[in-house]
Amino acid sequence: MGTIHIDLFTTLDLVAQAPGGPAEDPESFAFGGWQAPLSDQQVGEQVWAGMAGMDALLLGRRTYDIFAGYWPEQSGEIATLFNDIPKYVASRANPDLTWTGSAQLGPDLAADVRALRDKHEKIHVIGSLNLVQTLLRERLFDRLNLWVYPILLGAGKKVFQEGTLPANLTLTEPAVTTPNGVVRLRYAAAGGTPATGDMTPGI
Repeated sequence: MGTIHIDLFTTLDLVAQAPGGPAEDPESFAFGGWQAPLSDQQVGEQVWAGMAGMDALLLGRRTYDIFAGYWPEQSGEIATLFNDIPKYVASRANPDLTWTGSAQLGPDLAADVRALRDKHEKIHVIGSLNLVQTLLRERLFDRLNLWVYPILLGAGKKVFQEGTLPANLTLTEPAVTTPNGVVRLRYAAAGGTPATGDMTPGI
């Protein structure tokens, strides 16, 4: 069975809305493009290294439209990968699927995503925050990769919103900090739900 990897850029207060630019999400959000001033080469290298073995993209409608309007005109390793592999878009509308290898998932999103695990080895979800909420609620993810930027916004759509189910995660490797203070955290989904208890007195 294949694995689903969620890749998100987030602030310290876990806002993940429109990191790349204002046009990514123009819903009265004042901080579109917050990622750019703190971006550095090491983040790019980490993102690319994490794509090793990726054989499918799973995207929400807005992210898909942005990618489909950009990557077909680009060159380089990432462009070649994105343009060559299958792309799946989660949308209730009628997206333009002219980007080579694109397909729309059906109305039973959870069932279709589960079926993708039988077709692909390593599926990446990039951005697509609304889709991510569904995957978190349905426990349809195997890895959660966060790049946490050292800023606070105090407003915007967050990684974990209302409806997120309690879940255990395992840190798969030590956190890595880039020169600009971006912290990469890589988690694997673990079984069960969080346990509770009392702290030992005096500690």
